[in-house]
Formats: sequence, C-alpha cells, structure tokens
Amino acid sequence: QVQLVESGGGLVQPGESLRLSCAASGSICSINVMGWYRQAPGKQRELVATITNADSTNYADSVKGRFTISRDNAKNTVVYLQMNSLKPEDTAVYYCYCHRVIGNRDFWGQGTQVTVSS
Repeated sequence: QVQLVESGGGLVQPGESLRLSCAASGSICSINVMGWYRQAPGKQRELVATITNADSTNYADSVKGRFTISRDNAKNTVVYLQMNSLKPEDTAVYYCYCHRVIGNRDFWGQGTQVTVSS
C-alpha cells in the first residue's frame, strides 16, 4: 500500500496564492507519476496537474500559467502544487494521486479543501 498525506489547503481571497504539499510513504518503489486532481461540489473529479519521474508535466487548460507542479529534489515522493492567481472556480477538494508501476495501481490521498472567496 501507498499512503499519501496532503497539506496546505485553506481559505484565500481571489488573486491570492496557496501551496499544497503531498508526501508518499509505504510501498513507494516504482511510483512513476504523482499529481493532483480536484473535485468541486456537484462535479466530477478532474485532473489538475501531474508530474512524472522524468519531470514531464501535464496541466489542465484551466490552470495553465497559474499553477505549477514540482517535486522535491531530495525526495522524489514529495510533490508540490503552487497555485497563484486563484479564482473562485478553483474552489474544490484537492486530492493527491500517484500511480505505481508494480501492480499497476493508483492511490489517492484523503483530500484537502481549497476555498477561494472574498
């Protein structure tokens, strides 16, 4: 099993920034992708950003230019999501995600709430 622990959510005003962190532990060997998804009330869970072991990144169109995903250089199983210029429509529960090659399994964190409101 892989455990994912998120931190960094909160309440901010439009235009402000937040940084989310996610640390993986447990059977972390062969994790090749980590990232973030989000789910707003009444909507399906959607991709926000992912990063591979080769540092290839992928972003949802709605966050390109505002959000940046990165990995800790010393700990390949810690990822960050820097969120700038936040908008009310970014309000959602943000879930950390990883894919492990061994067993071809996906794992999810419990989620952290991000609320953007004036």
